[in-house]
Amino acid sequence: MGTSWSRTWQGAIGAIGAIAAGVWALSVAPAGAEPVSRDRVLAALPKLDAMAGKAIADHAVPGLAIAVVHQGEVVYLKGFGLREAGKPETVDPDTVFQIASLSKPVSSSVIAALVSAGILGWDSRIADLDPAFRLRDAYPTAELTVRDLLAHRSGLPGDAGNELEDIGFDRDTVLHRLRLVPPSSSFRAGYSYSNAGFTEGGVAAARPTGKPWEQVAEERLYRPLGMNATSSRYADFVARANRAALHIDLGKGWEAKLRREPDMQAPAGGVSSSARDLAQWMRLELGGGLFDGERLISADALAATHQPLMARGNNPVTGAASFYGLGWNVEFGRHGLNWGHAGAFSVGARTLVSLYPDASLGILVLANAFPTGAPEGLADSFFDWVFDGAVSQDWMTAWDDAYAGLLGPATAAAKARYAAPPATASPALPNPAYAGRYRNAYVGDAVVAEEGGSLTLVVGPEGVRRYPLRHFDRDTFLAFPNAETPDMPAAVRFAIRPDGRAEAVTIEFLDEVGLGRLARVTN
Repeated sequence: MGTSWSRTWQGAIGAIGAIAAGVWALSVAPAGAEPVSRDRVLAALPKLDAMAGKAIADHAVPGLAIAVVHQGEVVYLKGFGLREAGKPETVDPDTVFQIASLSKPVSSSVIAALVSAGILGWDSRIADLDPAFRLRDAYPTAELTVRDLLAHRSGLPGDAGNELEDIGFDRDTVLHRLRLVPPSSSFRAGYSYSNAGFTEGGVAAARPTGKPWEQVAEERLYRPLGMNATSSRYADFVARANRAALHIDLGKGWEAKLRREPDMQAPAGGVSSSARDLAQWMRLELGGGLFDGERLISADALAATHQPLMARGNNPVTGAASFYGLGWNVEFGRHGLNWGHAGAFSVGARTLVSLYPDASLGILVLANAFPTGAPEGLADSFFDWVFDGAVSQDWMTAWDDAYAGLLGPATAAAKARYAAPPATASPALPNPAYAGRYRNAYVGDAVVAEEGGSLTLVVGPEGVRRYPLRHFDRDTFLAFPNAETPDMPAAVRFAIRPDGRAEAVTIEFLDEVGLGRLARVTN
């Protein structure tokens, strides 16, 4: 499947509670981070360097790239390990990584540049910017703003559109079909981390320019900052000679087995970049829109992205009070106010940016593997060394455990559920009872084809995804749709009409938002 892991950390870590639009309620009184001296930062860098080297030596990840920015200067920039396991090419500061959901704060900066230029406002309505876009209900469709989509408070369920992307549908198709999705909460009343919703926010913001999102990002942010290795197009990433492969571990160590083409959700997860380039963006963020003495984004437009809008409970590893702004996690923890965002592709990428604005200090960690907590483990250890002089706990292990827990329990539960048919299992009907074409407006067409005495499920545009079906019990079959968890089953269940033929099929891995039931359209 290769999802951009919205069904993961960003959506999983604290979607607890919500606050009304524009209202900030804190359960704790945050302590502001003290400005830190350059000497304290420099003293922590050898420890960071050694820890990163040890992570590579211990095979925590194949490769890493790290940047540290302090008081407007890049004070550390280094690569570690290999671009691809088993090959000699090493990671350096110019190695380009797919940064997954770290794309969100980068894209937020692009939109802030448009707001700064007066092209739109954060509260510009999507109905005015992109009149063709609709949610299911009329009122949210009419009132939805760019701010709503970037804060994940539109009411769209977090998984909406992900499954369509997984089976090969393009951006226009996915965004069009969101109008069919039942909301997971009332408009502006709940936080639900949505890649598709965020993507629409970026696409709509670019509309007044008459240019595609990818070009706007390049012109408004990447070029002005000299980010020459950065792009929001997958084709540009694969054209780079110095690029990091994605890695997963299927029991034999890290392997570069899968690819991830995220153009559908370019604003939310489609950026590729290097540590050197992203360090320049960090300077812009910590500088409040100033870069090398020139104002590129107005202070007000950029500051809006860091306002805590939606409560997400406490960070389950650090305990920090966690909120979401516009493409940024805003947290109040042991070292004060933090702006950050993680990124992950379950097919092999992990990234993190973490900024302490009061200390004018930030770190970026790019890794070419999943699952791993190395980015957060390195970042939290580094900040402990800077602010406290010593690490308060084993952050690497704590974060490794957190990320391992994202896939492990779900995989184990599914495997246990379908480990063996029930003792009273019934045989399947003859294959022709199930074979045929099925359809609904959200998933589109699905074909169940008989091939060599077995059944195959074919879905996606022009049948681009094919899943052999294995019989489980009577009218329930199993598919194995996830390349990164190839032994994780998902049920495909047929409903049988009185004449003994299937009238509908429910595809579990396409049923995240309750739209996975398709009716037969041919015998």
